[in-house]
Amino acid sequence: MSTEYSQPSAIERETMRKVAWRLLPFLTLCYVIAIIDRGNIGMASLQMNEDLGLTATAFGFASSLFFFAYFLFEVPSNLAMQKFGAKVWIARIMVTWGVISSATAFVESSTSLYIMRFLLGAAEAGFFPGVILYLTYWLPANYRARMVAIFMVAIPGANFIGSPLSGLLLSLDGWLGMRGWHWLFILEGIPAVLLGIACLFVLTDRPEQAKWLNSEQKAWLVERLQFERQQKTPIGHISLWQLLRNKYIWSMIIIYSGASAAGSTMSVWAPQLIKSFGLSNLEIGLVNAIPYGLASIAMIFWGRSSDRKNERRWHTAITLLMISFGLLIALFTSSLIGTIFLLSVVLIGAYSMKGPFWALASSWMSPSTTAAGLAAIGACANLIGGGMMVNIYGAIHDATGSHAIALLPLAALNLVSAIMVFVMSRKKAVLFSQPQSTS
Repeated sequence: MSTEYSQPSAIERETMRKVAWRLLPFLTLCYVIAIIDRGNIGMASLQMNEDLGLTATAFGFASSLFFFAYFLFEVPSNLAMQKFGAKVWIARIMVTWGVISSATAFVESSTSLYIMRFLLGAAEAGFFPGVILYLTYWLPANYRARMVAIFMVAIPGANFIGSPLSGLLLSLDGWLGMRGWHWLFILEGIPAVLLGIACLFVLTDRPEQAKWLNSEQKAWLVERLQFERQQKTPIGHISLWQLLRNKYIWSMIIIYSGASAAGSTMSVWAPQLIKSFGLSNLEIGLVNAIPYGLASIAMIFWGRSSDRKNERRWHTAITLLMISFGLLIALFTSSLIGTIFLLSVVLIGAYSMKGPFWALASSWMSPSTTAAGLAAIGACANLIGGGMMVNIYGAIHDATGSHAIALLPLAALNLVSAIMVFVMSRKKAVLFSQPQSTS
């Protein structure tokens, strides 16, 4: 980038301060609720699995259906957001998933649980890639890793808050004749509906429409973003079908799959892993919150480090190697403290990876490809990571009775993901020299 933008001016500092405070707290809160509603099935399983007669394999399949639906609807949702505008579409997403999340309280069998988890994935699909796309409308490139890291702190933050909260809601067991897991789903789904309505009043689709920026600030931000779009010459404009045939897109999918799988698998299965030490539901919620609290702090530090050094490759690869290392610790520990340590290492790696990776991925795509590209990466990675690995974990655990063995495929996937970061880095000159073929 030109040195014209190397030192922040007064107008830049003030504009980005306004943008950050207007958008990030609200969007982060929305994502906190999304992650709570997506992952509360892990805590609900402490009562629900017995009530519905679910085996580990059946529970893993139910959990994974969310990600299969997410895969099918994520790209269409992102394209719809471009058509209808961010505030309307994000509001639609949130209200829909909130209603479905609360309605999950009334499932009575494995089949009805399968249906509701699929519907939840379809409803929420597009929220995360939609927000990542939305932030590219507002954030210059050198702000994205730290801002995305702040936004994505919602993931570990949601589990840090949600695990004890869910443990507490499970203690409502028997109130008004309903089980604790019924109340968990009902009460944790309501905030999504309320925040969805608030989207219509808080969000602004584009900088040009922002009444909360003055004319000078709007002009600076529009000019800056337009300048950056003109500098990008990586993957050119291609159709959705061509996008899914592009080898570089699939390389990025493999890279992101490792961290996605680690986060999804731990969200669903960590409560069951901790339960094996004989803790109460509330104690499980409190202990499960510890690794997420540490990950919340680490990912902000890591995103700032990536932006400050303007380095993405090593900041992405190191975190993936951390995940593999943490998962392998399971082979050598059988204590609660050791388990908390391995969960902390895995989750710090899984969530610290996200800010640098999304900054890296968005820099490799042209503006015309970014919407579908980001969604395709997220959707396919969630399918591989959340859909497949959550299932594999459940099946291996049913077959062996071992949490450690069930984690080995996840460790291998993250090692492959780390290797792919360096493979992609070798192709960087090619990526930036000309639009890529679809082979």
